[in-house]
Amino acid sequence: MADRPPAGERVYHGVPVSGGVAHGRVIVLGHSARNILRREIPPEEVGAELARVQTALTQTRRDLLEVQRQVSEALGHQEASVFDAHLLVLEDPMLLDEVNRMVRDQRVNAEAAYQQVSEKFAAALGALEDDYLRERAADIRDISGRVLDHLLGHRSERDLRSLPEPCIILAPDLAPSTTATLDRAMVLGFGTDGGGTTSHTAIMARKLGIPAVVGLGDITARVRNGEYVLLDGHGGTVTVNPTDQTLFEYGQLKQRRAAFEERLGALREQPAVTLDGVGIRIAANIDHPDDSPRVRASGAEGVGLFRSEFLFLNRKELPSEDEQYEAYRRVAESVAPHPAIIRTLDLGGDKLPAAWARLGEQNPFLGWRAIRICLDQPELFRTQLRAILRASAHGTVKIMFPMISGIAEFRSANAALERCREELREENIPFDPALEVGVMIEVPGAALVADVLAREARFFSIGTNDLTGYTLAVDRMNERVAPLFAPTHPGVLRLIEMTIAAARRHDRWVGVCGEMAGEPALVPLLVGLGVDELSATPASVPSVKFLIRRLRLSEAKALAAFALGAEDAEDVRQRSRALAAQVAPELFATS
Repeated sequence: MADRPPAGERVYHGVPVSGGVAHGRVIVLGHSARNILRREIPPEEVGAELARVQTALTQTRRDLLEVQRQVSEALGHQEASVFDAHLLVLEDPMLLDEVNRMVRDQRVNAEAAYQQVSEKFAAALGALEDDYLRERAADIRDISGRVLDHLLGHRSERDLRSLPEPCIILAPDLAPSTTATLDRAMVLGFGTDGGGTTSHTAIMARKLGIPAVVGLGDITARVRNGEYVLLDGHGGTVTVNPTDQTLFEYGQLKQRRAAFEERLGALREQPAVTLDGVGIRIAANIDHPDDSPRVRASGAEGVGLFRSEFLFLNRKELPSEDEQYEAYRRVAESVAPHPAIIRTLDLGGDKLPAAWARLGEQNPFLGWRAIRICLDQPELFRTQLRAILRASAHGTVKIMFPMISGIAEFRSANAALERCREELREENIPFDPALEVGVMIEVPGAALVADVLAREARFFSIGTNDLTGYTLAVDRMNERVAPLFAPTHPGVLRLIEMTIAAARRHDRWVGVCGEMAGEPALVPLLVGLGVDELSATPASVPSVKFLIRRLRLSEAKALAAFALGAEDAEDVRQRSRALAAQVAPELFATS
């Protein structure tokens, strides 16, 4: 029998991944094992067992599609695409053929056969050296758990949509499919034994606005169901059985943060101008036309990145020109007179339409993606370019090409755009003839030839997520190497500085649309490096604006000079955070 946890207040320390403070009873997940017995079935029951497998697969597919819909509505279509991989795992013909063969030939009950085969597949993938394939082992275990729960008639611990009262969840880990179903009214916060800041679960928690702390060690073995817990998503602590004094102190913190949120809201119509008079445009990143109202509500000056992939994923047929035009027009009209920068398709990597899902690659992030797909599929590219041009008649629209690695690709993309312009002129269809065309700088090679690109591109937008990943050879979603993902690495910063310097020589402007732009601790560094625009999620815009209005460009430039001469990424991060906390301490207060 496990030792009874000690009484009284106990504090556990972890990693904060989503801000906020929550107080309530705790539900501890992850300790109920499935008791699956292997039994031999008579020949006449084989057909019924095979039918049970198909029914469980159908029910699981329905569950996953509902999860994907919820994620799409709550977080955006890009995050929802995570579950395309889960659906492919569910329908894997090799796994299903082996399960059916085992039931049919060995006359084994369905749940025992499915558990044995799925675990064999997961173990085989988990032993591989390839990081991408190794991550698929977790997908298999997540999906197999759902299938087995349906076969056993269990209410899955993953299904947290029917909680009896608002509570705090503690678990060894939460799969993205579990996090996606969390009801914000009933799940006050969650904590996990493991996990990191860059996991899909952490990112979803931030976008859902659910306080979360990860990396709490063995907390699930030390806390009982029903105990009261105070979870601090700012400071990264979980306090079990908090005293009245602790609750009082956190109550005051909550009041201070509420008052600060009101101050942020008052900045909505104010410009982002430093104390020494330098203006920085603050734009918003969005995934769907329905996100457009949030752009204005946040105080952003337009859309710095509209991800167009939502139109192409989770469907059997590619979208028509008219369907795309309507989506782009809605965005352009919603944010006018501010600009809307539409990124052409960034398909590939972990995002492929259902029709192309079978076209797997050994290393998809170094393969057929983004502008490479568009140039290889001229009709697909033509349809999108015509739709964007037509939408430009309804607002200030700009086009941005992703994953450009050199001038040849940019010229080929521009030539395709010019052919579309000629077609629309001949058809007497209006568009903005002065529409600006820019390049995303997310490949190190593009940064190294930025001087050449700047002669023909009207602007640059730096995608710090991919630029960091490609420069450092790190997949930030792989927890084994995620600590190495450092946008403050001197190599990454020198590529950013090189890009900005090249743009200046040709009188071009430069924005940043990666997550770095929405992280207040790193905003002084980007300002000091000389960026003209920062584009972040709408939720991050008020904090970024608040910080810039309390910053001096001279301080930021001194920071950038230090960073470009530094040797260690963590030194740069700490120096930038210190400056941000000095000028805007309210953004970093945890007590």
